[in-house]
Amino acid sequence: MCTGVVRAIVKTETQKTPTFRLRLSQILRATLSPAVMGRADKERLVRTLNSHLNTIHETFQMLDQNPSSSLEKVSWDDVLKMGDQVYKQATVAGMVWTGERLEVKAIEENMASYFNMLQGFLLVSHGSQVGAGPTLSSVIHASLKQIIDSSFRFWKESVSLYGPQKNQDKNQVILQLVGAVWDACSALKKAPSTNITAIGRAITQVAVSVKDVLREMKELKQGSSDLDKAPEEICNAVEGDSQDEGNTSDDADIGNDLSAEEMRVAQSAIHVVSSILLVIKELIRSITSLLKLENANKESNLASLENLLKLCQGIGLQVDELGACLYPPQEGPAIKVASEKISSFLDNMQTELGSLNGNSEGFLQACNNLRDSLKQLETELGGFSSPDLETRMQNVTLSN
Repeated sequence: MCTGVVRAIVKTETQKTPTFRLRLSQILRATLSPAVMGRADKERLVRTLNSHLNTIHETFQMLDQNPSSSLEKVSWDDVLKMGDQVYKQATVAGMVWTGERLEVKAIEENMASYFNMLQGFLLVSHGSQVGAGPTLSSVIHASLKQIIDSSFRFWKESVSLYGPQKNQDKNQVILQLVGAVWDACSALKKAPSTNITAIGRAITQVAVSVKDVLREMKELKQGSSDLDKAPEEICNAVEGDSQDEGNTSDDADIGNDLSAEEMRVAQSAIHVVSSILLVIKELIRSITSLLKLENANKESNLASLENLLKLCQGIGLQVDELGACLYPPQEGPAIKVASEKISSFLDNMQTELGSLNGNSEGFLQACNNLRDSLKQLETELGGFSSPDLETRMQNVTLSN
């Protein structure tokens, strides 16, 4: 049917009736090529999707702040139930996109249902954050963002694949994207639902990081002194260095050439970090015991728990600094600063836990052991001062 006939129909039919608009749409679809119609439908889906994405983005930004404590708290079980609904809606959307016939209207209806469910999920999740501290709020926020991001990727990629072109991998891609939404929704069930649980897990992460640093510190080795080598060994080493010049691997020898003084400092630092692990272990045990107390979630107690986490994280950062300073040439002043900061954090930690009546005998003993280890480290650093280092360097120069 030519364009002139269409224009004639427009002139003769009344444009205000739904019947006319439906008839005109049918005529246009019959007139236009599949490629043109596919492009128009895709542009329509993109516009619709962008509208939904903007709505969710704005909602998420509005809910970035914690709700007022005067509001009624939504139970975490309700959040999980809504998460299951998003999970199911993603399954339905995947079935729509992998079907034999893709109808634009069906896609738009499914899209609206999905994002309405997602928005409801965000609102319910926000209500569950009444009374949540910074740590719990951060964890919940990260979980929600994971679900939002996976949902956005699913819909953006699905719409981009829409069209008459053949794509054998389309269904596989869509199934993988749906699977990502499933994983994000499932991860929500593993998220902490209380302040104490969230703080306890965060402290556990600090312990894991400290343990990694301790493992690396234990790999440090003392280098062999040239005075202990036989003359032929020294000659062989020199010849080997000449042959391998330009083809050496510095990474393989890092931490393997500590002097005797540096090795003593490293051993003392290892004792310090080992003692820190015991302190964190006892701290977690003390916090766990607080779960049994009825007033554990009081706002004043929550502030102390958050402070304990910050102090623990501060110690963790100093452990990182301490580990980095042990590699040759060792940085004595920086090691001393890290040691002093650890001692200060420890004192404040003991005070905070004491305000919660959580200073157990095991925790106090671990703190005392750590202080002893810090004193030993300071003693080793005292014998490894900068003037001594300059003197040793001068002696080496004179002997050469």
